[in-house]
Amino acid sequence: MMNIGERLRELRLSRNISQEEVARHIGITRSAYSHYEINNRQPVYETLIKLAAFFDVSIDYMLGGSAAKHRSEPMEARDTREILHLLRNMDQDQRKKTIRLMSDLIRSVSGEDGEFPSGRRLSERKAD
Repeated sequence: MMNIGERLRELRLSRNISQEEVARHIGITRSAYSHYEINNRQPVYETLIKLAAFFDVSIDYMLGGSAAKHRSEPMEARDTREILHLLRNMDQDQRKKTIRLMSDLIRSVSGEDGEFPSGRRLSERKAD
């Protein structure tokens, strides 16, 4: 079974991000995060929640108690998670262009009125 430090390192490296990036996103210092990865310290409960949310995994998975990263979830949630993962790995300009392209593609698929066959409507939110 992996310990929390090994799990954190695995999650971070799988996303190809630095300790500094993780620390900044969850509101701690790089040094504090580094201590978690090398098992010199254990994160407090609030930080553990932030880490699990940042890496999009369950707390059980973070603590090494589960082989499954994610709880059972509907297909829509998995699709959303995958899109968010892709967007997180882009710089701001790439994200804006991608969101604009996705909006254009959705409009072309859903029709001029922005309504899908299911009756759901396309959000009019701009990608700025």
